[in-house]
Amino acid sequence: QVQLVESGGGLVQAGGSLRLSCAASGRTLSTYVMGWFRQAPGKEREFVAAISRIGTSTYYADATKGRFTISRDNAKNTVYLQVNSLKPEDTAVYSCAAGPPMAVATREYDYWGQGTQVTVSS
Repeated sequence: QVQLVESGGGLVQAGGSLRLSCAASGRTLSTYVMGWFRQAPGKEREFVAAISRIGTSTYYADATKGRFTISRDNAKNTVYLQVNSLKPEDTAVYSCAAGPPMAVATREYDYWGQGTQVTVSS
């Protein structure tokens, strides 16, 4: 089992940037595909980005491609999401998740963090 804790969220003006972190404990992070999801008020959770177990492949939602970058440091058991050129519609709770290799295709993850709030003002 793995525990995930996100950090790095906050209030930022449109056009600004943040770096979100997801620290894992309990098991070696390299065992898992890692993903970031977000959920805005009144909306369903949506996929943001994913990264393969050793970081050689990354995947993005169309809405975030080119602005967001997912990365991982398995030695530090941490996954990151660099979010740039933020827009008010990016406001949401951002959560990281850990899953098996097939999660890249199925987007079905086994473990979830509590999330970190990102608020973008116009």
